[in-house]
Amino acid sequence: EVQLVESGGGLVQAGGSLRLSCATSGFTFENYAIGWFRHAPGKEREGVSCITSSDGNTYYSDSVKGRFTISSDNAENTVYLQMNELKPEDTAIYYCAARTPPRWIRRFYGGEYYYTPVCEDYNYWGQGIQVTVAS
Repeated sequence: EVQLVESGGGLVQAGGSLRLSCATSGFTFENYAIGWFRHAPGKEREGVSCITSSDGNTYYSDSVKGRFTISSDNAENTVYLQMNELKPEDTAIYYCAARTPPRWIRRFYGGEYYYTPVCEDYNYWGQGIQVTVAS
């Protein structure tokens, strides 16, 4: 059974940091893409950041690029999201999700092409964790 369990959320002041963890089990970690999504009241769900541990390729939404960092610990089957310079608009429920097979798309950024994991249409979801950023 695929399981994804988020931890590390909470309340933080604007400008602060949090690190979310997603502990996974029940599947071969390297065969999946893992991503972080968020859903704020009145807004559509957003794919924040995704990673394929098989090659280390990552994707970030424009809203978090430069502030958030996704990483994976393949030995522990865990994905992390380090969130720095948090803003009140980052307040949301954050979900960890997984998809197989992973898909990649070529993106042009900073004058070069990169293959990044597709950060949509994920199959499996955690229960979510609240992140609140106070102004």
